[in-house]
Amino acid sequence: MKKYMKYMVIILTFTIGLQANFFTFVTSAKSSSQVQMEKEQLEQELENANSESEDLKSGLENTQKAIDALSKKKSNMESYVKELDSQLNEILDNMKKIEQQIEEKEEEIDQTTKELLQAQKEEEQQYDSMKKRIKFMYENGNVAYIELILQSKSLSQLLNAAEYIQKISEYDRELLDEYKKTIEFIATAKEKLEIEKVELADLKAETETKKAEVSDLIDAKSTQIAKYESDILSAKELEDDYEADIKAQNAVIAALEASVAAKKAEIKRLAEAENQANANQQTKVNITTTYDGGTFTWPCPSSKRISSDYGNRLHPILNVNKFHNGIDIAAPTGSSIVAAYTGTVVGAGYNSSMGNYVMIDHGDELYTIYMHASALYVSTGQNVNKGDSIAAVGTTGRSTGPHLHFGVRLNGSYVNPRNYVG
Repeated sequence: MKKYMKYMVIILTFTIGLQANFFTFVTSAKSSSQVQMEKEQLEQELENANSESEDLKSGLENTQKAIDALSKKKSNMESYVKELDSQLNEILDNMKKIEQQIEEKEEEIDQTTKELLQAQKEEEQQYDSMKKRIKFMYENGNVAYIELILQSKSLSQLLNAAEYIQKISEYDRELLDEYKKTIEFIATAKEKLEIEKVELADLKAETETKKAEVSDLIDAKSTQIAKYESDILSAKELEDDYEADIKAQNAVIAALEASVAAKKAEIKRLAEAENQANANQQTKVNITTTYDGGTFTWPCPSSKRISSDYGNRLHPILNVNKFHNGIDIAAPTGSSIVAAYTGTVVGAGYNSSMGNYVMIDHGDELYTIYMHASALYVSTGQNVNKGDSIAAVGTTGRSTGPHLHFGVRLNGSYVNPRNYVG
């Protein structure tokens, strides 16, 4: 955009300077009415320049709004990432607690396992003792009972002996049952602890998964923040471009205003001179060819599709509202571009904004401009007829795809091409 505006400032400055120098040559040959027409033309240019300036200011405001929106999104994103960081820290703390619980459970399981082994050993010893006792009772049970009974000297001793034998038997059975219950309890406790250990391990795995998800999300959001920062930087650069364009536009406006003031002063001087001069002493100088008012032919015979019309639009590259000073005709690369009307080529070259372009003078300050061509078939100074091939469709300069930008200028200002093409 900076190069484009620089180009426009040079052209307009050159035009104004040329008008000023030429005016010295034809002052004596112009009437006040002619100068009045030129003044009105300059005032129209000033109005157009002011309109373009307003468009630039509007674009600057839109760009600033975009920067503010991006900054707000970035701020919201940073806040969200901070919240995620807090959640991640909380998850890590919980993981530490879970790992501590797992260690404690493992210690409990180890202790329970030792107690179980000890109980099993005692149960085996008791079982061996019981086997020996049962074997003894089996082999000597009746004799022992008879001896114990015969040795009793009274009925009470007899009853006591019988009760003693019964209690020994019951004690052995109760002791064995108690050890069996202990073994069952320890085995149940161990099974429960193993289950808890599995549950804790599953919880730890779930926490690890959640941690990975949160970390991935933070990485993704960080990437988005970096993108927003890049977008903000680009938007700020665009804002700087607009500020530079506005300054350049203001310079052009100031030059036009000075030219209008000079014209007004000249009109006053000529009016005073005409009051003293004879009408037959005035002469007229015609320095331009004449446009006969004919209808233009369509400049791209292979396509009638208009991808972007004349007037305000969202610029496809700058992404801001700007005035589109022509019509874009979408067509394949290499398609023929023809002269819309008979005239003289006054420009054929390359510009960073227009790409390869052709400009044709049709007389009476009416021009047609053909931009973004892939190839040029004419040169400056060459006369062309309506329908002659002058270039090929392309996408050079500031262009987003193959098309012909067709513009029409009248009296120094762009006008709607639809008013001329058939």
